[in-house]
Amino acid sequence: MDHSGLHRRSGGIGPKPCTSFRVKWTESRSNLTLPNSSWSLAALELEEGEAVHVLHPNQIVAFRGASSQREDSLMKLSGMYRKKRMIQSCIRGKSRFLLGLPDGYILTAVNIAAEDDLLFEFRHVLFYTEGMKFRTHIQTVAKALMTRDLVRMRFEGPGTLGLLTSGPLYELALHPTEPLFVDTACLVAYPRQSQIRPCVYGNTLASQHMNYQWELTGQGSVLIQPCKPDKTLDDQMQSNGLIRRVLRELLPFGGVFIK
Repeated sequence: MDHSGLHRRSGGIGPKPCTSFRVKWTESRSNLTLPNSSWSLAALELEEGEAVHVLHPNQIVAFRGASSQREDSLMKLSGMYRKKRMIQSCIRGKSRFLLGLPDGYILTAVNIAAEDDLLFEFRHVLFYTEGMKFRTHIQTVAKALMTRDLVRMRFEGPGTLGLLTSGPLYELALHPTEPLFVDTACLVAYPRQSQIRPCVYGNTLASQHMNYQWELTGQGSVLIQPCKPDKTLDDQMQSNGLIRRVLRELLPFGGVFIK
């Protein structure tokens, strides 16, 4: 298989001892270091004049700095709806803090340039740096039904986004005419000017049993997470017997009554 269009999107914030906090704001996307998937903490260090907005304040598990450097405020209504939260935090000035990560997720720091036009799912955003702007992009009804999200967010830099994803973040290049198919649950961001539509592909059996896919063409690159929450797969991986798995699949309501 040719993987020439597939690039591991580095940028995860690696684990540091509790006495060492930092994040490299100035590194390019391709040079940032990807964390091991087992790491559960991310360490950030701010200098004078820097600030970061944390959209999940409960994930701040340790902070070193003056109390006045943290300011909590109400989110905008659109953010409350998509994040299912009301409060966000802004931390300013020279300080250090640790962010706890949900089990199975990785934090990736992605630099956003002023000319970037990537559209993100807001739920992936853990933090963004001061000075960035973001605009809402209303999706079509068909896209909203497929993604269960009416709005995508376009962030304008320069600045850095902290993204939570299921597994490492990867970048795939688009082609103007050759379509790229991506599972709708795995697509994290795509260029605003790309052509995108929901579809399935393959023969009849494949198209009847796969999740809906995004068919994408255009210029630029998309960001994907290679893993996705899949309770069925988790159950299969943890199952302790072939007979039990077969009964779950064959019996009516087998998945409900046979644990």
